[in-house]
Amino acid sequence: MTSKVVYLGALRTECTHLKSGNAFITDAPTDNNGKGLAFSPTDTVATGLASCMMTVMGIKARDLGVDMTGTTSEVTKIMASNPRRISKIEVLMNLPFEADDKTKKILENTGRTCPVLYSLHPDIEKAITFKWM
Repeated sequence: MTSKVVYLGALRTECTHLKSGNAFITDAPTDNNGKGLAFSPTDTVATGLASCMMTVMGIKARDLGVDMTGTTSEVTKIMASNPRRISKIEVLMNLPFEADDKTKKILENTGRTCPVLYSLHPDIEKAITFKWM
């Protein structure tokens, strides 16, 4: 088992990673009857895409002798209705380090082939932008 999720009431859950014991709260968003005081479940999906991209890129960067420390991603999730779902995830990744064109291409390809991206439904539009400093 990977995690345990407990419904706390008031449209809130507590999600615990069993191996580490780390936990986070989710809240329903304000546009869906919630208070929006924490990540919504769909926020975690969209944010998971950027996190996964950065993780696999970090593995590849380490193998290439490149330090990605300080890299950030800005994530925007766009919802649709009927049925309510994520329709688009925008990721703007800011890479504040020097790299040659070959390394940039390798890292961008690595990010665009992360497991979460491949796991998302093909109807979800993924707009990924890499901004090299």
